[in-house]
Amino acid sequence: MTALSERVAKHLPFLRRYARALLGDQSAGDRAVRGCLTRLVANPSILIEMELRVAVYQALHAEIDEGGEGSAEARSGLAAPADERLIALPSQARRMVLLTAMEVFTLEEAAHSLSVPADQAARLLEEGRAEIDRQLAADVLIIEDEPIIALDIQGLAEEMGHRVIGVAATRTEAVALAKSTNPGLVLADIQLADGSSGVDAVNDILRTLETPVIFITAYPERLLTGEKPEPAFLITKPFARDAVKVTINQALFFKRNAKAAA
Repeated sequence: MTALSERVAKHLPFLRRYARALLGDQSAGDRAVRGCLTRLVANPSILIEMELRVAVYQALHAEIDEGGEGSAEARSGLAAPADERLIALPSQARRMVLLTAMEVFTLEEAAHSLSVPADQAARLLEEGRAEIDRQLAADVLIIEDEPIIALDIQGLAEEMGHRVIGVAATRTEAVALAKSTNPGLVLADIQLADGSSGVDAVNDILRTLETPVIFITAYPERLLTGEKPEPAFLITKPFARDAVKVTINQALFFKRNAKAAA
C-alpha cells in the first residue's frame, strides 16, 4: 500500500459513517464510498490539489450526485413532494450540517468539499440548523452505564424537545425497558455495566421493534470494521453536543420519511 493510499484508508471508517448517515442506509452509503474510491483511483491528482480529507469527501459528494446513489435518497423518501415530508431538509443543507457537526469540518472545509462559495455554505448551514429545530419529538431510550454521561445525553435529548422514557445500564434492563415503553429512538453505548453488550441489547430490541438506533461509544473501531453489518449512525466519545443533536435528527428524519413514502 502506497503512502497516499494509507492516508486515504485512515479516513474510510469516518467516510462510511458519513455516507450512511447522509443516505440513511448502510448498503447505499457503502456503495457510494466504493464509487468514491474508484473515482480517486482513476484521478489521483484530486488528492494532491487540495487537503486530503476535503478531497475525499468532495469525491464522495460527486459520486452521490453523478454516480447513481442519489436514487437511494429518493428510495428513502427524500425525493417525495414537500407536503409528504415531515421534515424537508434540502440535500446540500443536510450535507453542510452533517459535515460541520458529525465530521467536525470547518465552514471553509465543508464549503470546499461541497464545491460552493463560503457565503453560500454559511447560508446552507443556517438553513439546515433552522430546519432541524423543527424536528418532531420522539420517545428516547438511553442505554448507558455511566450516570454522568447518561445525564448529559438525556439533557441534550430534552433540549431538543424529545422525551427520555428510560435509562438502562445493562442489556437486561434495556430489553425490558424497550418492551414496556416502545421507544421511538435508541441511543446506546456498546460496553455496559455488567460486562454485557449494548450491541446485543440493540439486536434483541430490534427483533420486536422497528426503531432507529444511534451508537455513542468510545470504541468506534469495534463497529466500523468493514467486515460485518455496521450501524448507519455512530458517534464517538467524547462527543460534541452538536454532533449528537444532528445525528438524532438525521436518524428520525429517515425513519419518518420512510413512513411517509410507504
